[in-house]
Amino acid sequence: MHSGSTFNHRYVKSNPHEVENATWMLTVFNCFGQFFCLHFEAFQLGMAPVYIAFLRFMGDDNEAKSFSYSLEVGANGRKLLWQGVPRSIRDSHRKVRDSHDGLIIHRNMALFFSGGDRKELKLRVTGRIWKEQ
Repeated sequence: MHSGSTFNHRYVKSNPHEVENATWMLTVFNCFGQFFCLHFEAFQLGMAPVYIAFLRFMGDDNEAKSFSYSLEVGANGRKLLWQGVPRSIRDSHRKVRDSHDGLIIHRNMALFFSGGDRKELKLRVTGRIWKEQ
């Protein structure tokens, strides 16, 4: 479990072309006396292979709306940023993923961010959680 409102995680896969519908281990955060889960997974968006990262709140939807979060991934002078409200853990991860409510990274962009010869996935996802006033 991670404590604090900021985080920095690496997602690595030696052959990203073998990853279809894969989920990496969930990370649980204790922040502002509440618990959150960070999800990262691969799936097909139509015919395009993509990755998605999103945060879920361990509580009901009304409580979740009192928080916001941001996720960022980037390298080589470029970055993608997502900002939103965490979804309640009562919404399944599939429901969140299928509504595209998170940071979506196409495989080619993920490999660009990974550097090197683009044959290995090495993404660094940073984020922050804050309480809305």
